[in-house]
Amino acid sequence: MVTKKQAGLCAALFIAVNALAAVSPEEAARLGQDLTPLGAERAGNADGSIPEWNPANLVIPESFVPDSDNYVNPYADEKPLYTVDGSNWQDYTDILTEGTKGMFEKFGADGFAINVYPSKRTAEAPDWVYSNVKKNATTATLVADGQKVEGNLPGTPFPIPQSGLEVLWNHMVRYAEPFSQTYDVYYVGSNGKAILSTTADSMAIYPAFETPDEEVGDKPWAKLRINYKAPARRAGEILLVHEPGANYTSGKGRKAWQYLVGQRRVRLAPAVAFDTPNPAVAGTSTYDDAGIWNGSPERFDWKLLGKKEMLIPYSNYTFLFEKPVEDLLGEKFLSPEFTRWEKHRVWVVEGTLKEGMRHLYGKRRFYFDEDSWVATAGDTYDGKGNLWRVQYNYSARLYDRKTGAGATGSYDLLQNVYNLNGKPIPGKFRNGVTQGDNYFSAKGLARGGVR
Repeated sequence: MVTKKQAGLCAALFIAVNALAAVSPEEAARLGQDLTPLGAERAGNADGSIPEWNPANLVIPESFVPDSDNYVNPYADEKPLYTVDGSNWQDYTDILTEGTKGMFEKFGADGFAINVYPSKRTAEAPDWVYSNVKKNATTATLVADGQKVEGNLPGTPFPIPQSGLEVLWNHMVRYAEPFSQTYDVYYVGSNGKAILSTTADSMAIYPAFETPDEEVGDKPWAKLRINYKAPARRAGEILLVHEPGANYTSGKGRKAWQYLVGQRRVRLAPAVAFDTPNPAVAGTSTYDDAGIWNGSPERFDWKLLGKKEMLIPYSNYTFLFEKPVEDLLGEKFLSPEFTRWEKHRVWVVEGTLKEGMRHLYGKRRFYFDEDSWVATAGDTYDGKGNLWRVQYNYSARLYDRKTGAGATGSYDLLQNVYNLNGKPIPGKFRNGVTQGDNYFSAKGLARGGVR
């Protein structure tokens, strides 16, 4: 017979095992002191190659008109500090991701290179987010085997992370602001020819941040709608995704709908997740590759490998906003001339496929920018342990906003193809959306369908 005391003890042990605790008030007091309000190290590194965090150092071009969305490169006059290429990359292995080492091994002799520029640390968020984050540090906890966050206000839930899952959640629910854009997606085949796989309009809103003083609970982090315009076989299709802000438990996770022109109706789309090949990139990446990582973490065991100084894509204004995508596509990799790299500290998280779970990837490793919690690079491995796909986020801070934008490039080292997804057509990126909340609903999808 189990006594009440024994039952209480068992319940306490269960909670201790299944809920990852928040940090102490003493640790949380470091936020805004030696740590930035989002949890990064405020100080630069020992040799000065990573500067102190200071948003006031942001450069805004004199030609910029507020709310014009004309994000020209504010660092256009800067020259690279040095270049890592096929002749010297082994001298930099301690600051290269595993995927970047793989890129040099495969393409170093073909001209793959990274131009390294002075590092910029100007990422920031609104003051109300900072206030929430300080509270989250002592109240937010992971429960339900890491599938749910409790006690978190809108903003980074785990600014002083204790596990890989906490870092992953910081990325998944990072602060963001509504945007609209039109973009082309290309993949480049093994023959070196670029093929247009998608032209689309995408719009996103972030309901979790609309009520700053309320716990996130079951509110969506994001509502994303994509209206496909090309190729002809997909023109008129619409995809709608509601991404959770705190809860991926059964029945509470991602919700997705599709409008298919041939069927002339809206249908639920549960396959828009995990390792389903993403038709937007002609199946050359998975749905959960978008943005380096997205979706439920349930299929992998996650381990925090620590924080490292690494070379990652950063401050890619010319790449993202000024160049047509066609100018960026080389036969085997994106043109090094137009990509900017900087040295930053990143959190490194590794996921290993759980026993009994199914996924194309046997292992994944991600690199998260300490200043913004954005995933900046990713390495994926097949079931035999071979490095398979290498991912990069070519991002840039929106200098009149408290957030950034980015496009994802993915290289398949086994099939010799790569893609570039989400890069706006120059002049086609806009802050905010003009549509109301109903536009981001299943009924709104039906109303927008081609009849």
